[in-house]
Amino acid sequence: MTLMRPPSRAAETGRHARPSGTGRTAAVLVLVVLGASIPALGPAPALHGTGEAEAPGAGGIALLRTVLFAALSVPLGELFVNRLARSLPGAPPQRPRSLAPYAAAAGFVAALGLASVVATGNLVPGSAADIDVGGLYASRDGKLALLEVNAFLAAGLLGSRRPGLQVWPPAAVVVAEALRAHPTTEHAPLVGSGLTLVHLTCASLWVGGLLYALRTLRIWRGAEAGPALLGLYARVAAVLLAAITATGVCSSLRRMPPGTIADQLTDTAYGRVLLAKVVLVAAVAALALWARVRLSRAPDPLDACAPARAEVVALGVVVAVSGLLTALPVPIRW
Repeated sequence: MTLMRPPSRAAETGRHARPSGTGRTAAVLVLVVLGASIPALGPAPALHGTGEAEAPGAGGIALLRTVLFAALSVPLGELFVNRLARSLPGAPPQRPRSLAPYAAAAGFVAALGLASVVATGNLVPGSAADIDVGGLYASRDGKLALLEVNAFLAAGLLGSRRPGLQVWPPAAVVVAEALRAHPTTEHAPLVGSGLTLVHLTCASLWVGGLLYALRTLRIWRGAEAGPALLGLYARVAAVLLAAITATGVCSSLRRMPPGTIADQLTDTAYGRVLLAKVVLVAAVAALALWARVRLSRAPDPLDACAPARAEVVALGVVVAVSGLLTALPVPIRW
């Protein structure tokens, strides 16, 4: 049975009324604060009882890398969804205001903070005098950190004036992050960098794309192209999720051989946070499936926006957990 809701008398829907906008906003704010607190708390809870040492400033580094990942997702998601929208016949020309300039500013600050840590020998600088800017050019990690700073700076300067060039700065950050995550001392570092490259690209498109798709649907309210855009995004997102899962599993197996996974998922900080990330991604996948079912069955296709909004918030928590994961010691290959 389908409950029909009068379009102009929401106050008379009784117990079937939707939650108020204030209530939904408060719930989203609570979840966002919870997600932001994950890296801010640092790796201490995950390290408890493992015997592993916490790196200096690990909590701050996790927070900075969370901001960097979020700043990377916004422009890539906007470019991705705009490309999908152009493929829809009869799509309205209106687009929501771009958040890419704000993301570039936040990413620049985060990349600058991470570069300052690299410039002091991977230690938290006590003052500006401790930062050896020239030393960044002498190491691989330093050059990659400078590349990320310059890429976000270029993204901010480009703005929306040169759409054809907007993809290059975030692409440079993705490449730099993939190389940074796998130093040359690692076994087969290029394989690991390739897996991280695909994983980070697909994750950025998924997170940023869903956020921009929902913002676009709000602008297109009442247009037939709105549900079509959400459906098209959902089909591509299924492929992105498959790629994220495959690359994530392969990357985990490279760091935790099959015979040690069960032990390391509970006995190491990296394994514990990785397990939490897997559970969160599974929850996000369930929300995505729920949105897809509602999109195909609901009389009003825009009803699918409710689980999709929850999916955005859950993805934000996943980004925070990913930032924390980068600040934890890599598990030992037993």
